[in-house]
Amino acid sequence: MSKITKYVSRKMDENGIIHWSDEENQIWSELITRQLECIKGKACNEFIEGLEKINLPIDRIPQLKDVSAVLLETTGWQCEPVPALISFDKFFDLLANKKFPVATFIRSREEFDYLTEPDIFHEIFGHCGMLTNESFAQYTQKFGILGLKASKQDRVYLARLYWFTIEFGLMKINDELKIYGGGILSSPAETQYVFSDEPTIYDLDVVNVFRTPYRIDIIQPIYHTINSINDLFDISNMDLMTLVEKAKELGLHKPTYELKQKIS
Repeated sequence: MSKITKYVSRKMDENGIIHWSDEENQIWSELITRQLECIKGKACNEFIEGLEKINLPIDRIPQLKDVSAVLLETTGWQCEPVPALISFDKFFDLLANKKFPVATFIRSREEFDYLTEPDIFHEIFGHCGMLTNESFAQYTQKFGILGLKASKQDRVYLARLYWFTIEFGLMKINDELKIYGGGILSSPAETQYVFSDEPTIYDLDVVNVFRTPYRIDIIQPIYHTINSINDLFDISNMDLMTLVEKAKELGLHKPTYELKQKIS
C-alpha cells in the first residue's frame, strides 16, 4: 500500500449510490469490454461462473450494493467502500469480517493501461467474481483473521502469500494454465504475459512463497500455481504462522527483479 495517492474516492449519497460522471462510466465500459475479450480461455471456471453471478454492467460502473447483494447471498461477503488508501489494520479487519475493501475511484484515462493503486475496476472485476466461491472466500477471510493478530514483521510474510495467490495466483488444470488472481485478471498486459515463455512458474509451496520478495510496480517475473481452487481451502486450514517461522529461519530468496534505486 503506497502512502501517497493522487486519487480521491467518491462518497455515497444517503441511498448508498455513487454518482459517477459520464467519463468515468465510459472508462469502466472500455476497461471491462477489453478485459472480457482478453481473458477468454485464460480465466479459471470459478471466475467465469462468479462473473455470471454478479452480472456486471458494461455501460456503467456498478453500484457496490448490487455487487454486495450477490456476495451476501453466495458466501456472506460484501463490498466495503474505502478511501483510496487504508491502513493494514483496517484492511485485515475488513477481511476478517467478510468485507472486501473497494476504493471508490476509477483510474484516469492517462493511466488507463496501468496504475499501481487498486481502483474500483481492479477490485470489482478482478476480485468479486472469485469471492462468490466458498474456498476462495474462506481463504481470503483467513488472511484477515491472521493479519489482525500478526506482528508487523509477520504481516510482511502474509502479504507475500496474499500477493502470489489472491492477486497473482494461477492454477493448472489438466496441464492447462488458468488465472484466478485479481491482479492478473484485471490487467491485459499481465494476462498476456503469463501465457508467454518469459515468466518462471512454480508449483505453490507455502514456505517458498513466504520467502519470495516481490515488487508491486512491475510485471511479475514469478508466479505460483495451485491444482484447483480447493487447494486454497486446504491452505487456509494450515498452521500458517508456524510456516512463517520456518520461512524466517530459512531466509528470503534472492530477488529476481531489479531493485529500486533509493533516492538520497
